[in-house]
Order: sequence, then structure tokens, then C-alpha cells
Amino acid sequence: MQTPLYQYTLPGGAHWSFRMRRGTALRLTDVEGGANVGMLFYNPEEKLERYNAPDSLKGQHTFKLTRGNCLYSDMGRVFASIVEDSFGWHDTVCGNLHPEQMKEKYGEHRYQDHHNDWYLSGHTSFLTELAKYGLTERDLAANLNLFSKVATDDDGKMFFDPSAAKPGAQVTLRFEMETLVVMHTCPHPLNPATEYPKKPVHVEMLKADPVTADDYCLNFRPENGRAFENNRLYYLDEA
Repeated sequence: MQTPLYQYTLPGGAHWSFRMRRGTALRLTDVEGGANVGMLFYNPEEKLERYNAPDSLKGQHTFKLTRGNCLYSDMGRVFASIVEDSFGWHDTVCGNLHPEQMKEKYGEHRYQDHHNDWYLSGHTSFLTELAKYGLTERDLAANLNLFSKVATDDDGKMFFDPSAAKPGAQVTLRFEMETLVVMHTCPHPLNPATEYPKKPVHVEMLKADPVTADDYCLNFRPENGRAFENNRLYYLDEA
């Protein structure tokens, strides 16, 4: 197994942001089962370019995300590819838990009273991290929710599937662009848990193998090939 360049266990109900280099990979592990990783991507050189959930789904003819899927920017490029996935079904349509929803579901646990046991919403966590880069609420976009399975019933109503939780489940993202990653480990908005779930996620940063002509993600959908070509044109002066 490849030695990580860096690793860290992010506690549940926390947030973090960092820059991933093109040609590196991020391996995430749901340590206990039942974690949720809210995640957004931005181009650090031009932050108006950010993750586009609708294009990522419609361009790959899917409702869920798993191995083979690429995570598109709103400029038709690929931020990252899902190269490994033992969980199998990740959500990118349900967004974030907001402070009002969190208070209604779990009660209020303020830092002043509960210190590190306070409750954070995904919405607040994203805004806290975005502020570090001069970004605001207007820069939010529909986010990933890794390790959360949301399906639909026969009437088209979405529901959260807690039975999908797997201790030790992993997903690996290979970064095809320089990317500002903003993430949190706050609860999914549809999670039916009655107690605020604080589930840690182990984060490993790795060196990625080069993309070859037979790469699974590159060839998973014709649209992926076109998006990779847009990446190649974007970095043409570095070729």
C-alpha cells in the first residue's frame, strides 16, 4: 500500500479546507460507519469555477456517484475522478443541513456551553471555511455528500438509507486539476438519527498514478473524455 504524503483523522461535526495538487489523490475512510463528508471544489486560480453537481449527474446519466464517475466543474472540466469506492452510492443532490434544521432535529449545543462537543451544521461549516479565501454565501454550490446513500421510492420521494453505512468504507478521489477542497463531517440533512451523529473520517493524501489511455474514469462515459480534453487544453502550456 502506498505511503500517504499526509494523513489526518477529521473528527465528526468538524470542517477543513486545503489545496490538492493535480496528480494527487485523496483517500477517505469512514472509520466507524455512518459518516457524512460534505465537500465542495473550487479552482484556486479562478474561484468562480466550482463544482457543478447537475452537470456531473446529467453528463454521466446517473443519480448517484461511485467509481468511474468524474466530478465536473461549471467550465466543463474535471476536478476529480472517483478511482476507488467500496461504499458504492454517494449523494450529490440533497445539499447541507442548515442551522435551523439542526436546532430543530438535535437541539442547540453552543460552543460557549459545550466547547468541543458543540453542534455544527454543514452550512455554517462551509461558510467558515469559504471565508478564509474571500468567499461568501453567494459562492456556495450544490455539494457532495460522500458516504451517504439517498435513493427514491416508487413515488419519486427521496429517502436516506442508514443501512448502507459500512465501517471502514473508502472512497478515493484522483485530482485532475489544481483544486481547493472545502469539506465538513456534519450530518446529512436527511439523516434520521435522533442524536447528533459525530462520525470521524480518516483522510489520506497520496501520489496518484498517471492517467493512461485505458483509464477507467476517462472511458466511463463519452462526456468524461471531452471533459479530460478540456483539462488538457487548460494545462497545455505545462505539457
